[in-house]
Amino acid sequence: MTSSPTPGLTRFNALEEAAATAALHEACASSAWGSKLLAQRPYPTVEALFVASDAAMAELTAEDLAEAMAGHPPIGRPKPGDPTSAREQRGMAGASEELKAELLELNLAYQEKFGHVFLICATGATAEFMLGQLKIRIENEAEEERETVRSELGKINRIRLTRLVEAS
Repeated sequence: MTSSPTPGLTRFNALEEAAATAALHEACASSAWGSKLLAQRPYPTVEALFVASDAAMAELTAEDLAEAMAGHPPIGRPKPGDPTSAREQRGMAGASEELKAELLELNLAYQEKFGHVFLICATGATAEFMLGQLKIRIENEAEEERETVRSELGKINRIRLTRLVEAS
């Protein structure tokens, strides 16, 4: 990990509060998570930012997690015009129509069971892998799934924070 501030981290540390809040909201829609990260600026290293992100993620309530998940489109249906969700769901690009239809059907069943979208760190994952994970996770109990979602969201946040602090 980075042991000194990157130019992107230095820029993030120097942002006005409103701009920093907006940047963090792009990474994660949870206002509680964003507030906790904002309150700890400036960050001496990227690793310190990651540690703060992980700690804030661990403290999120069920309501905070719901707010964070609301910022994520269903797998297989990235937000139109949103390059982040399109990039993160790139693994769906070559999926067959049959696989997409099965994923949609299971997504709906998952939402019915848990009350929120199926959340997975899709970066680098194939459509087949995501479908396999959905088939496994739909069998989870609610509390187990909430903790799995928390873990997946933490991975997504790290990837998005990396993009934020590595941008030139």
